[in-house]
Amino acid sequence: MKLYHPIVLLRNCSKLSCKIVGALHFESAALRDALHLRGGKYRMFSGDPMGNTSRTDAMHISILSKFFLLLLIISMLLAACTATPTEQAMLQVNVVVGDQTHQVQVSPGEAVKAALDVAEISLGSMDRVEPDLYVPLTDGMEINITRMYEEFEVEQVVIPYEQQLQPSEFLPEGETQPLQLGENGLQEITYRIVYENGVEISKTEIKVAAIKDPLPQIMLVGVPSSFAPVSIPGRLVYLSDNNAWMMEATTANRISIVSTRDLDGRVFDLSDDGQWLLFTRSDNDDDVINTLWAINIDDPEIEVDLGVENVIHFASWKPGSTEWFAFSTVEQRQASPGWQANNELQLNIFSDAGWVDPSPEIIVETNSGGVYGWWGTDFVYAPNSLYMAYASPNQVGILEMEEGSRTPAVEMPPLKTRSDWAWVPGMGWGPSGLLLYTVRHAPPPGITDPEASPVFNLIAIPLTGGKSVDLVSSVGMFAYPLPSPLQPTPKGEPAYQVAYLQAIFPEQSEKRSYRLMVMDRDGSNKQELFPPAGTQGIEPQRDWGHWSPQPLEETGEYALALLYQGNIWLIDTETGQAWQVTGDGRINRLDWR
Repeated sequence: MKLYHPIVLLRNCSKLSCKIVGALHFESAALRDALHLRGGKYRMFSGDPMGNTSRTDAMHISILSKFFLLLLIISMLLAACTATPTEQAMLQVNVVVGDQTHQVQVSPGEAVKAALDVAEISLGSMDRVEPDLYVPLTDGMEINITRMYEEFEVEQVVIPYEQQLQPSEFLPEGETQPLQLGENGLQEITYRIVYENGVEISKTEIKVAAIKDPLPQIMLVGVPSSFAPVSIPGRLVYLSDNNAWMMEATTANRISIVSTRDLDGRVFDLSDDGQWLLFTRSDNDDDVINTLWAINIDDPEIEVDLGVENVIHFASWKPGSTEWFAFSTVEQRQASPGWQANNELQLNIFSDAGWVDPSPEIIVETNSGGVYGWWGTDFVYAPNSLYMAYASPNQVGILEMEEGSRTPAVEMPPLKTRSDWAWVPGMGWGPSGLLLYTVRHAPPPGITDPEASPVFNLIAIPLTGGKSVDLVSSVGMFAYPLPSPLQPTPKGEPAYQVAYLQAIFPEQSEKRSYRLMVMDRDGSNKQELFPPAGTQGIEPQRDWGHWSPQPLEETGEYALALLYQGNIWLIDTETGQAWQVTGDGRINRLDWR
């Protein structure tokens, strides 16, 4: 049997239908002519009423039979024309997915997508199809599907720390000492990995996030000092890189006292005999700011935890003692500045065997501290230890230690800082304990808001009573007066000087630098000592310097040890001669006894 393509068959059927319709039209006309109309209706037969047919009627029957036979033939041909294609006419298509091949049969005229539907193959968002989904199919066509997908991989990578060498004049030449131990860092790297038929074809870094930065290891390396050594009396201790050091006999002789790198500098006080150092160290407990310690400089193995936490403003040896110490504390707070002051004063005793009295003597009970009392109260021992001076943002007064009674000496408007800190005036006792030097916030005439006044005067307050005396006008808020030891005069009378910091721009003393000045105890003979003209001024801080305990051997005069740009300088107050002692710029506290 001969088979035809469906399109050819459809075209032939159309031609055949036209011929059949023509023949049917012809036969219909002949049949109509053979029939005759009677009384407006067709009559199919003529003859007698008894049913006998004539010859003409017989002819009509013959024509009618042919007509019906023609209709039957036409119905059969039309049925053949509308028959569906045979199974052998379907397209054979191969669908290849990875290492698997699917053979499917698809109707002609369909596209690639139809073959995938027949094979029941679904595509992922990244899959690749060749040829494209809408390309028409042909018999024997091969369709290739490449399965594509991606994954994200997170990898943690260690970042090695780097090692840094830092020259130090504090160590013997060539000797090394760790200043900071190194710690590796950690980072997370996110990769996008693309796979093709299960095989990785690309790996791309799309994100890098630091989890922990590396901490460099810093090693101190001893180098020769570039500064000529100077002979010094007593012991000069200083804080550098959170470690305690000491110079003794000469500035070239530098001895490590505490090397744990955790001293925070809040307290750094040497006993009068130079044997014990009182200091605070930071604490790893999140609820503790710092802790108070004492160490025997002659035997650093004797280090005592004094059981006191959170000391910000004040802790000091009782004058002439290496057992008694006074302190004031704060409570830690999350809000700035990080504490709420207790404004109390306590006195306690310990032994070098490690015993600490568990019940300190309360000199001043915890209190609000007055205006801006949250910041705290500062204290300074009088040389005879019978009194203390106290200072708060709006008051300076005298505290009688035996009774615990306080007597205000100067009232002043507190400074409106408009920030999270409060100004507290610096104080210093004269060596005889009869005069207290401090700074008073003084509103000038015409100021409507006295708390905003930029005027600060250095004054002297007599312990025996009487009015305070202005010694230096417009000195600046950070003058921090520092009286010297008693010095004999040519006439043999004991006298002393007062060193202080003078603001270069007094009306902007909060943010501007200062210069070192010295004057006699009564405010006369003011001299500018340091720094030299044309050089950068001094950045003020409460413990900016200290007088030598005895005159220098080279000059026979008392000297000042001064912190300037992170280094120690010695200043001869008679001649103004200055010696730079250190050069690494890393020192922030000192004391000299």
